[in-house]
Amino acid sequence: MAEKDKQRQKPAKELPVSFGSFTSKETWDLYFATKTADDFSEWYADWPQLRTLLARNLLYPFSVLASRPKTPPPTAVPPDQLRILVPACGDSRLSEHLYDVGFRNILNLDYSKEVIAAMLRRNVKQRPGMRWRVMDITNMEFPNESFDAIIDKGGLDVLMDPGFGQKYPNLYITKVKQLLKVGGKYICLTLGDSKMLGLLFQKFRFGWKMNFHAIDPEPSSKNHGQQTFMVVVEKDGSTVVYQISPLLDLRKYHVGQVHELVGILRREKGCRSVLMRSLDIFYPLQDVLAAGNLTELQPGRRLKLFLGEYGISILQFKSILLDAQRDSGPFSHQFLVLIVPKVRTLQWILSSEEGQWVFVKQFKVARLAIILLDTPHSCFTIEVIQHDLTPLVKHLTPGDEVPIQFVVASEGIKQREVLCEVVSALTGPVLVDDLIFEKLDDALIRYFPCKLLKIRRFVVRSMVQSEAFLSVDAPNESASEVEGDNVQAASKTKRKGKQKKGKHISRSTASTGEMQLCHNYLDSFHHNGIISGLMLIYLHLKGSTSSAGLVKTVVIGLKAGLLPMFMKNCLPCLHIEVVEVDPMIVDIARKYFGLVEDERLKVHITDAFAYLDKRAAEEVLAEEDHSLKLDILVVDVDSPLPATPLASPAICFIEGPFLTRAKHWLSEDGLLIIHLVTSFSGVRFPVYSSLKKVFSTILILHPDEDANDEVIFALKKDSPVTEEQLSAAWSKLAASLELQEKQGWEQRVVDSSKLIKLL
Repeated sequence: MAEKDKQRQKPAKELPVSFGSFTSKETWDLYFATKTADDFSEWYADWPQLRTLLARNLLYPFSVLASRPKTPPPTAVPPDQLRILVPACGDSRLSEHLYDVGFRNILNLDYSKEVIAAMLRRNVKQRPGMRWRVMDITNMEFPNESFDAIIDKGGLDVLMDPGFGQKYPNLYITKVKQLLKVGGKYICLTLGDSKMLGLLFQKFRFGWKMNFHAIDPEPSSKNHGQQTFMVVVEKDGSTVVYQISPLLDLRKYHVGQVHELVGILRREKGCRSVLMRSLDIFYPLQDVLAAGNLTELQPGRRLKLFLGEYGISILQFKSILLDAQRDSGPFSHQFLVLIVPKVRTLQWILSSEEGQWVFVKQFKVARLAIILLDTPHSCFTIEVIQHDLTPLVKHLTPGDEVPIQFVVASEGIKQREVLCEVVSALTGPVLVDDLIFEKLDDALIRYFPCKLLKIRRFVVRSMVQSEAFLSVDAPNESASEVEGDNVQAASKTKRKGKQKKGKHISRSTASTGEMQLCHNYLDSFHHNGIISGLMLIYLHLKGSTSSAGLVKTVVIGLKAGLLPMFMKNCLPCLHIEVVEVDPMIVDIARKYFGLVEDERLKVHITDAFAYLDKRAAEEVLAEEDHSLKLDILVVDVDSPLPATPLASPAICFIEGPFLTRAKHWLSEDGLLIIHLVTSFSGVRFPVYSSLKKVFSTILILHPDEDANDEVIFALKKDSPVTEEQLSAAWSKLAASLELQEKQGWEQRVVDSSKLIKLL
């Protein structure tokens, strides 16, 4: 008996492989191949601590458990008839214990063939009804609603390894939701990591009841640092939002773990309280599908849906689904998808319920799905959006054989001309085009009073990265002149006494006269955000410049060159160096977007790490000459990988090695600025965590919850920044801009600076 206890206690507290190896199937196979039949790993908690709580949750629904009957009532389904799935079973004895107390219909999965073979050999005689299969838990091949319970002992925790990214945890949870019957339960044993709990809370909001338990440690255990929790969710078969029931006494547990738990539980309870009161909810498509059949038309039905999730789509969409009113046929179409650009979403006919029904009648369609595009979608072409939407809207068709037809509401484009279309070996497909709109935004009309305004777009891999504005009378003296497809610097052409002709002549320019490109106007949120933070945090909060008198600034990533040109024109205190690895991008910025180098703006065509390390080496050779340090380092470079959850920056720029080196490259009062783009909230937290390990003071500029863009500011100095200091700096910035000669961009900077908050 003592020997059995020794075997049981020995493996309970150690994980089988190093954290960095969780993603390797080969490592797991090798690990399990070296183990004997009695050498097993019981993660987190043992059977005596789990038995009562686990059995109760398997046998009884939440409604019975909440009443706490003194005498257990008869179970609806006998234990031996409950279909139980144990994904990522490993060599845990949990399934064996369940089998021995009467739960005989158990299927165990793991993607290591070594451990499945070992567990099958061990149990084939003693537990002949137990089944074992080699399978990837993110792609479980079973019919929907196949199981009464899914018991996960550490499987989701493993998938939260950063090496897996966000895709596989999302795929796994989506599959779990599909495989459970109505009334079925997902029971997750976990260490309660905040990112993992955040994912669980988000995925099980609509139509799922949730309880949260703490597993009491073994009386003999000295491991008080890692508390095991049990999250139990029950499928309701509806889209109702239920509040979480945390059934635990937080006073008993580790202070650090409790602080994190209290925070995330409070936020989630607040979120659910808002949803429970709201009448304007967009329900996740997967939860609506779990609650009922969408293939059948229901006259007069109107549903607000949230489409897309990582691992299934690149983007996420808000959609309105409308089934035509009764007796409104005959129909010309069974199903249409109407894509509405952001510029049209606020119009009454598209934003109101009455207006949406008007479209159903006009199109004579049995079912209409309206897709409301927002700011994050403006970076993608309509072809990419349609491609991303196609597998999502297949779930909305009223029948398997009904074709999908897309209709796009007009953006009001009067004229479009492609100026350049090339493929770079480093960047991918690049396009430059000019657009003339039928109607302009009011803010643009105020800034550009001329009748003709062109918008020149810089598009990379179907994503709009920059937009420049050309007008007959651009409102800045340092504007660049346009002839044909080329942009020439006004000062350069005047010195030569005549203008250089480009290779092509733009028909629209030839007919309307000479146009100028404005470098004193930044349209994008993140460019204005970078300028706002740069001025607020560095120039006013820090209140210093380098010894040479100019603020030494390096921008990693050129794009169209609009940000560095704005810096040069509007912030004379900056000395700017831009690092761009792709020479083709530099040529495009010079030819089409008026990039001009001088003594205050230099462009280096090289790798960013090589350039910055060279600067650091020069500093060493100059015997730690601190005048070579950078005051401001801006990272504005997109990920080289398409369809990645982190669109910007490239992942190497938010990892520890770069951040540590960046801190070294910066001057004592230096500031690191990073443009972050992701449509998945779960991606942001690992980025914040990486930054916090290197920089103690971090601020963020995030416009709203629906925006993909945010700008992160990290200060080298360890001294904390207070809200009072931020407020004082903002007042100082607003006052100083008020005294300057107005150029039109100042108010946008002031407005953006108000959104900068401490992380």
